[in-house]
Amino acid sequence: MKFFVYAIIIAGFTVTGCGSFSGKKEILGIDSMKVVMWDMLKADELFVRLSVKDTVLKKRKENILYYEEVFAVHHITKGQFDSSFKFYEAHPVQLKILVDSLEAFSSREKSKIFEKHYGTH
Repeated sequence: MKFFVYAIIIAGFTVTGCGSFSGKKEILGIDSMKVVMWDMLKADELFVRLSVKDTVLKKRKENILYYEEVFAVHHITKGQFDSSFKFYEAHPVQLKILVDSLEAFSSREKSKIFEKHYGTH
């Protein structure tokens, strides 16, 4: 699980590094940010799985398009995500709460998938 948490943090650095910081924007709360980050993890996983078969995806940076889809689904902008991510980076206590919340959310989502696939006995 820690691999996924580190992966999303790296993805956040990648996304924030791809654009400029355009001043103060609305900061996403922990509950919103964890769901966005969870979806970004899933987008990263999809990209990794597809890029194994099609190396052209890596060259075209298709993963950025997946991130844009995540932003659209959550009705946020890249700027809002960037501002929020930078805020959490600058506030270690809130970042820890966010990462812990994301890990707990991940565990719950995995349990739901497991129960759906294997049923409850």
